Amino acid sequence: VSLEGIEPEIWRRLVLPSNWNLEQLHLVIQAAFNWWNYHLHEFRIGGLRFGNVALLTEDADASDPQVFDFREVRLQDFEWGATFNYLYDFGDGWRHNIVIEEFTAQDTAPTRGTCIAGAGARPPEDVGGIPGYERFLKIMSDKTDPEHAHIRKWCGGHFDPQWFDLA
Repeated sequence: VSLEGIEPEIWRRLVLPSNWNLEQLHLVIQAAFNWWNYHLHEFRIGGLRFGNVALLTEDADASDPQVFDFREVRLQDFEWGATFNYLYDFGDGWRHNIVIEEFTAQDTAPTRGTCIAGAGARPPEDVGGIPGYERFLKIMSDKTDPEHAHIRKWCGGHFDPQWFDLA
C-alpha cells in the first residue's frame, strides 16, 4: 500500500489473511498508516466504488456512481498483481495504491494483519491534502517561519517525514 503523490514514497507492506474483506483491509490500512479512521473512505476497483454503503450514500445525489458493499469483496477474489485504489478523507484526498503482490502458503494461516515493512511517516490528519502537506513540511523545516511554532504545536511538537516504526 503506497500513498500517491508524495516523494519520497510513503508505503507499507502488509501480510493479511486472504479471506479478509475490504472493510478489514480498510482497518489495517488505518492502523499501518496511523490514520485516525474518522473520515469517509472508499475503494476504487475497475471503475467501481466499494465502501460502507450507508455512509457513502447518505448525502449522495442521483448522479453519483453506485457504491457496492466493501464487505462483499475478499482479498482472495483478486489475482496476483492486481492493483486498485483506496481513498481516505474525501476532503484531503489521500489516495493509496494497493498491489496484491502474492498469495503465500504458510504453515499457520495468519489470523490478523501484520505490517512487515514500510517507509516514511504519513502526513498529519487534516493537513490539507498534498498541497497542505507540502506547505506543512516547508513551515516545519523553517524555524524562522512565523507559523512554525503554531504548526509544530498543532502536530504534537515534532514531525519527521522520514520516520517509520515497524512496531
